Formats: sequence, C-alpha cells, structure tokens
Amino acid sequence: MPDTPPSVPNFTQWPSFPFEGDLRVKQLDDPVAAEPPRRGEGERECTACGAPDEAYIWVGERWRVRAMDRPTGLPMVLILESRSHLDLGDLPNLLAAELGVLTVRLERAIRSLDGVSRVHVNRWGDGSAHLHLWFLARPYGQLQLRGTFLPLWDSILPPIPESTWRENLALVAAWLADFGGRQLAEPPRIQWQAPASFGAVEAAEAAEAIAGADTAEAVETAEAVETAETALDAESSAPATRQQNPTNSGPMAGSGGSAESAGAVGADAAPGGETDGENDREAGGETGGETDRESDGESEREDGSVAASAGADVPAGGADAGAGAPESEPSSSPLAADPGPSVKGAAAPDHTESEAGAAVEDAAGRTDSGAPEKADDAPPLPSATNAVPS
Repeated sequence: MPDTPPSVPNFTQWPSFPFEGDLRVKQLDDPVAAEPPRRGEGERECTACGAPDEAYIWVGERWRVRAMDRPTGLPMVLILESRSHLDLGDLPNLLAAELGVLTVRLERAIRSLDGVSRVHVNRWGDGSAHLHLWFLARPYGQLQLRGTFLPLWDSILPPIPESTWRENLALVAAWLADFGGRQLAEPPRIQWQAPASFGAVEAAEAAEAIAGADTAEAVETAEAVETAETALDAESSAPATRQQNPTNSGPMAGSGGSAESAGAVGADAAPGGETDGENDREAGGETGGETDRESDGESEREDGSVAASAGADVPAGGADAGAGAPESEPSSSPLAADPGPSVKGAAAPDHTESEAGAAVEDAAGRTDSGAPEKADDAPPLPSATNAVPS
C-alpha cells in the first residue's frame, strides 16, 4: 500500500503563516542511528570560541552579545552567548543566575527601540554546542508576524536601512553598558567627503569671507541711499511749508527787508506821512502779510511821533536807519538834495507836511504790501546818505 502524504495542517490557514496556495507536506525521512556532531562538538571547530570581541556589540566578563553581519527584515535580531564553551544544561549556578538577569535586561533594551512591540526569545541549540539564545524583535502593529513564524518572516521581509540598523545596535549596546561591560557598537557616522587639500578649504573660507564683506557693504550702501532719500524728502517739503506759513523772516521779508527799512525812515522823517502810509497799507496788499505790516507801521508811527515831539534833528542816514538799506545812486529829488541843518534844535526845512509826505512816498515807491517797488523807468531808491531828515 503506497504511503499517502498527510493532509496540510491547520496552521497553514493561520494569518501568521507566510505562504499560501497549493501546498503539500514533504515525506519524512527515516531516522538515523547516530546524529552528526554539532559545531563545537567532537572534531568540529566552535565558531563562538574563536570569534574576537570586536565581532560583538557588547562584551562582559562572562557574556557577549553579537548581531547578524547585515540588516535583516526585523528591526533587531541578536544572539546572547556565554564566554565559556557550555550548553544550557551545563551552566553552573552562577552562570545560570546571570543568564536569567541578562535575558531580562537584553529583552528590555530591544523593546525600548522605536517601532518594536514584542521580543521573541528562542533557544534551539541544534546547530552549535555553544550556548546561544536568539532575541527577535517584532515590529509594532504587524499582527501577521505574531507567533512561531517570526523567524521565517525575518528571511522574507526586505531588510531595514543599514543606518537604522546600526543606530539600534548602538542603543542596545549602550543600554547594556550601563550595567557593566564594554560597548563596542557605535552609532553611524555622518557621511561627508573630506577636501582634496587644505588649499581648497582655505579658498572656500576666503570666498565665504568675501561674500560676507560684499553683503555688509551692500547693507551699508542701502542704508546710505535710504538716508539720502529721507534728507531729499525733507528738503523738498521745506519750501512748501514756508509758502503755506509766511512770516517776516520768509521770502518776502528777505527780499524787501531793506526797502521796508527805507520806508520806515520816510515815516520817521515826515510826521505828516503817517496818514498817507496808513492809507496805502489799507488799500491792498497780500493777505498773509497784512497783520505784520500793520504791526510794523504802528511801531514806526510811534517812533516817529516820539522823535517829532522831542524835536530830534538826527539825520536819517544814521547807523540805525541805514542798516540793511539797499545801495543805490544818489537821488535827484529836491528833498534829498537839501539835507537841512544837522544841529539839534535848529529850524525845520522850509517845506510843508504834505509836500514832504508826497516826496517820501514818491522816493520810496511803496507798494500795497509795504515793500518798495521799482519800475523799469523809475529813479533809484534813496539811500541812507540822501534820506529825508526828520
């Protein structure tokens, strides 16, 4: 009767089973009379005993931890080995106690890694006689990897990035080193390319310094331009302000100040001209300077009245009267030609008040605004030396 292969077991229907499709069970071989020796038994060399400490991520006085030679599909796969060539049942009490402590400590270190949910601890011992325990990390949320098929999934899944793998190794080694032993696994180094020569470094630093200087110069230039634009805006707004708010020190005062002084001399010299000058100021003129001109006229009339009552015979060409007066040629007016007596208390010149006022008004050429106005064919204005005496 031919052997009928057994039916497929139920675990092939489990979600954690890594295969699907038509499956069949292999034929079981006949048992052998003597099992072959494992590594480290008989004449076979022990791989663990001949491995140096540099092949491990952490080493202690009696235990060592090593990893695979390359990344695999699981976040972490480690092997805990004893330094002594012993199997699990051969451990003395001291090493047996330390094995329990190290198993718990290593499980906690692996479970502390990012993305790890559980840690499977396995011991098979069919390949090597040297004690070694497997620690396999199951990724968090991967429920299909639960159970006994996790080692199979480790060979099926694509390997994790090497940088992540090396970083995890360094973290576990540092965790174990906190309780003793020596950490050998280091975190991944930054990938950078050294310059071909130091001259290239110096050239790069010089270029960076030049770029920084250019930036600073550009900032200073921008600030200077902004300051100049602000000054130009202020200067351009100043004339508009002076035109909107005219005063005695404005443009009109600057152009007609000397002529107004000459007019004031005429007002002081001829008391009878007070009424005529007041009528001229009331007749018209600019609205903006009317108040100032009235104030000046009242002050001048008061000064003229005081001078007339006191009988002062000081000529109009004195220091106060001639200050700021425009320089001009001597006038041909009859009044200007006859300066009169200069002695205090002497008689007044033989002229009536109306004639003196008319002469002063004609000589000064006073306009409606109080400033002298010189026509193209008019005679020159009187100077301090030929003004009409008071």
